[in-house]
Amino acid sequence: MVSNSQAQFAGAQKAQTSQTTARSIVAKIWDSHVVSEREGHPAIFAIDLMLIHEVTSAQAFQTLDQKGLKVFDADRLMATIDHSIPTRKNRWEIYDDEARAQVEALRNNCKKYGIPLLDFDKGQGIVHVVGPELGVTQPGMTICCGDSHTSTHGAFGALAFGVGTSEVGHVLATGCLLQEKPKSMRVEFKGQFRKGVYAKDAILKLIAEIGVGGATGHVIEYVGDAIRAMSMEERMTVCNMSIECGARAGLIAPDATTFAYLKGRPHAPQGADWDRAVSQWQQINSDEGATFDREIVIDLSKLSPMVTWGTNPGQGLQIDECIPAVESLPSGEQAVARRALEYTRLQEGSKMAGTPVDWAFVGSCTNGRIEDLRVAAAVLKGKKIKEGVTFYVVPGSEAVMAQAQKEGLPEIFEAAGAQFRMPGCSMCLAMNDDKVPEGKRCISSSNRNFVGRQGPGSITHLASPGTVAASALAGCVTSAEQYL
Repeated sequence: MVSNSQAQFAGAQKAQTSQTTARSIVAKIWDSHVVSEREGHPAIFAIDLMLIHEVTSAQAFQTLDQKGLKVFDADRLMATIDHSIPTRKNRWEIYDDEARAQVEALRNNCKKYGIPLLDFDKGQGIVHVVGPELGVTQPGMTICCGDSHTSTHGAFGALAFGVGTSEVGHVLATGCLLQEKPKSMRVEFKGQFRKGVYAKDAILKLIAEIGVGGATGHVIEYVGDAIRAMSMEERMTVCNMSIECGARAGLIAPDATTFAYLKGRPHAPQGADWDRAVSQWQQINSDEGATFDREIVIDLSKLSPMVTWGTNPGQGLQIDECIPAVESLPSGEQAVARRALEYTRLQEGSKMAGTPVDWAFVGSCTNGRIEDLRVAAAVLKGKKIKEGVTFYVVPGSEAVMAQAQKEGLPEIFEAAGAQFRMPGCSMCLAMNDDKVPEGKRCISSSNRNFVGRQGPGSITHLASPGTVAASALAGCVTSAEQYL
């Protein structure tokens, strides 16, 4: 899997040496993975890695069985269980019949086709957390998964995107997809974060600026001083939510931070192979003078914590700003805004700061990594969450859980009155035991605030782990700055 990706990219670089046109990182990865292309038709596009979870794979495997097809290359695949599983201590007992069937189907299919499966106590975790931490996610790769937030892996300089169940079947059988070449967008984040402001706030600001359809059809390349200063986990948070402004994917050119993160991980190249890989990875960047279909610059130096007020990630504002008057919005957004305010029971012109919350959640593929848990623990340490607030802290993987335990984070969470749970997608989506009750308001570090996303009739406000933890302490939406 890794060697194939490196060979493809290196071969494409050699083939392109005669070209003088400056190319973007998106164009370079695209060109290196086109197997065949006819004018007027989608390209046959090679996929280096496909990640699999229990929810979007069963029908794809059924298609293989029905058509008598084999898996093209099991070495390009990795599976885990995450969406439907419980996060309670006795998580091995899956009470829901549908969820149990999904997990058992994945186990059986992985055994049948020889696909590596990260099961309970075998490295299990959220699909977009385990890929990077194992080093299977690498620069220059093309990566797909039957999951919208596959763009997370773009933080490593990979072209990573979500696909539908039928397309999961295509990759299983052929190692390829039919794809149209995407447009490109360059987003520059400049400036430095103020205290209590994080990578999650940066991406929420972008989505609020351009809207949920602002990057439709594009792959975003994130650049700028703020991006270069981010850790890999912060970069993953930014890339994770690219899909929420309509982008096909989001990515960041690999650099010394990327290489330091990957070095020594189980599936990363070793020894002399590592040196050769880094030499190739250093070529995966946008040439000086490369053009983009759209360019945006956002200054983070004056940014306050972001929080959403409505029912899509684009309906967000800084915590000290007022919810906009509906009539001040573009005409095409007004009806959506009215319905959102009715659902969230908020008033135009009011501030999100001070809005009471009943639940709080730190976790998900957006903010369930060890750095996110450290931020929440720093806010909570030595304090108590507000009476009446239920707070779930859910690590993104068994490895994150083990590291948190090593650092004593669960004791901090539990002393504050929060619940530290087992790894999984948990309260990001109402597809497992963890749901926000009807009519209750949750401040969440996850990625979507759609109607009923965290449970039928639930209300969700997206924010950073720091803001979530601070709001749990105050019992209302508030900044983490005063607690740090």
